[in-house]
Formats: sequence, C-alpha cells, structure tokens
Amino acid sequence: MSEPRVAIAYDCLFPINSGGGERVYRRIAEVLSERGSHVDYVTRAQWDGPAPQATFSVVPVWRGAIYDSMGTRTPASAVKFALALFRHFRARRGSYDLVIVSALPVLNVFAVQLALAGRKTFVVTDWLEVWGWRQWRAYSGALMGTVASVLQFVAIRLGHLHTVNSDFTGSRIRGYRRGATPVTLGLVDLVGTAPAATTQRGEEPYLIFIGRHIADKRLIDLLPALLEARTQISDLRLVIVGSGPETAAVKARVTELGLDEAVSLVGRVSDDKLHTLLAGARALVNPSRREGFGLVVAEAAAVATPSVVVAGPDNAAAELVQNGVNGAVATSVQPVELATAIVTVVNAGESLRKSTHVWFETERIASGLSRSIERIFDAYRSAKTR
Repeated sequence: MSEPRVAIAYDCLFPINSGGGERVYRRIAEVLSERGSHVDYVTRAQWDGPAPQATFSVVPVWRGAIYDSMGTRTPASAVKFALALFRHFRARRGSYDLVIVSALPVLNVFAVQLALAGRKTFVVTDWLEVWGWRQWRAYSGALMGTVASVLQFVAIRLGHLHTVNSDFTGSRIRGYRRGATPVTLGLVDLVGTAPAATTQRGEEPYLIFIGRHIADKRLIDLLPALLEARTQISDLRLVIVGSGPETAAVKARVTELGLDEAVSLVGRVSDDKLHTLLAGARALVNPSRREGFGLVVAEAAAVATPSVVVAGPDNAAAELVQNGVNGAVATSVQPVELATAIVTVVNAGESLRKSTHVWFETERIASGLSRSIERIFDAYRSAKTR
C-alpha cells in the first residue's frame, strides 16, 4: 500500500507561532513527509510574500487575527477559518486519503467533516484539550461557552480516530464517546537531543518561566511565591521569557512586591539565547492551570533542568513531572505551597539535575512521536481494508 496523501488543518504554524501545538503539528507533517507522504499543511497566512520554507506544502486558506487583546480566541475568527477550511476541502474532495484536523477551535472538525461527507477519507481529530462546561463558560461567557461545550460534545462523535496529548485528555474523550480508543501522542522526543547538556550550574541561582503572559499561565501568581522562596534562598532570581496581554500587569506586580532587582523580563529571545537561559536555570517554573501537554517540561529536562508545576484537573504538564525524579508538583499556586516546591527543587541540586536528564533520555526513546504515527497508520490501513 502506497503512503497516503495527507492534510493537516490548523490555523497556526511553527515557528511563526511558538506554542506546543504548533510544534506538534509541524513535526507530524515533517515525519509524514519523511515517510514518503505528500503533506499539505492547511493553515492561516501570517506572512507577506511566499509561504515559509518547509519539507511539506504550506497551504494558506485565510488571513486574519485569531486572538483578542486579552489573548482569547475570538468566535469570529473561528468561523472564518472554518469556512475557509470547508471551501478548501470541498474543492479537493479527492485529493487526500488522510486528514488530521485540530479540534482547536472545534469548528474545524465540522468544516472538514461536512466538506468530505460521502468520501472515504480517513479523518483524525486531534484534541489538544477537552474542557468541561464550566470551564467553557468561564473562558467564553455563559452563552458562547454553552455553545462551545455543546459543539465539543458533538464533535467528539465525529471522525474515525482521536489523538490526544495526554492521558487525562484521552480519559475525557472516552467519557464523552463510549468505545473511543484515542491515541496518546508521544511528544517528548519533539525537543530533540542536547549533547552539550550539563548538570553544572553557575553560582547565582535563578528560576525561569517560559510562555505567553496570559491569565491561564498564572505568571502573576509566581511572583509572591518567589518572594516567599527568597526568605530561604536570599539570592534566588527569576528570568521571565515571553510576552502577552498580562506583561504590563506582571511588571507592576514585580515593582509592588519590591522584586525589581530579582526579576528580569527578557521578552521573546532567540533559540540560542533560550537554550542558554534554560540550561543555566536551577528550575523551570510553570504554574499554568491548563496545559495540553507541557512540552516546555521536556525541553527543560533535555538540558537537565528540573521543573516545578502545579497540580490541576486541566494541567497535563503535571503528568510529566515525578516528584524527586525530574522536579516537583506543587499542590497549589498559594505562595507557601509553590515556594516549598521551588525551594525543594533548587536545594536538591545536581543529583536532581542528573536524574532529570536520565528521565528525559528514557522518555525520549519510550515516548516517541514516530511510534504514535505508526498507530495512526495502523488504524488508517485497517479502515482501508474493511
């Protein structure tokens, strides 16, 4: 059987967009291309001139902003991109054997399914996250949140196969669709290897935060915890990488707490600079309330930097961290609880950094994306022979 013709549908593209989902979809496209499939990455135009270079075809179908000033996805952009997807796949109904469509936003799933109705195209719906009704209402308001929750409920019943980034998201899929057998993507190897990784660190201890400055990342909640941790490690500093709608509020809170000398906001940095900062940190601290996977934890572990995350029902990053092995899981973002986890990790020193790197090397082999793609292909081949 020849390799299938594949389309991947998502409105963001790495490295123009730098989130974990963007990295996952790009790497899937690269792996499929390496296997011999023709891959169209159907996405949103965010550039002037020719599409970015890639080993696969980048196919822009719509141009526009998808976030409001607070970093929340707008319903209007979701509708516009879904309509563009519908037109694309409707016009190319015979062009693809397999389509991987991101369920973020969920209208993508309906657009692809409707456009391909009556075809035997194998549709994989990828779920970065699955939210409950209350979470949707908190994110989008009472009306739009209820609509989004209902759409999610219906969309989970569409498609031939589900893929997810974490076991707890897989369990939520099974809760909505009895008999579903979602494939949990192995993503640790996405970060590659770091041959120069060392467990040694400089004399000045610092923590690092990496991510968009939005409410769900709870960066502001990290600052009181830093203040608390400094009562035990007086020279502990924090380097904040990234930017976003809450950057101004973060700066104000830093000053309010008297932490100007202890906190550095460096904005977006080059890959080389990011690697250097991450490799020199005593710990990555990611207090996010929700993560579809938490790829930054694996990135930190690749350079022997342990992580501190916060337990929560929507935080898949907590699945990646084992207390005393590659970091610590705080019980909450309350200053004392989060500071306790931070101090524990920093004081564990080189022994924890060594076990963190061992964890990464083990997981990189055991939890690889290539194995996950083979499971997708097994399901595709099985469906083709029925």
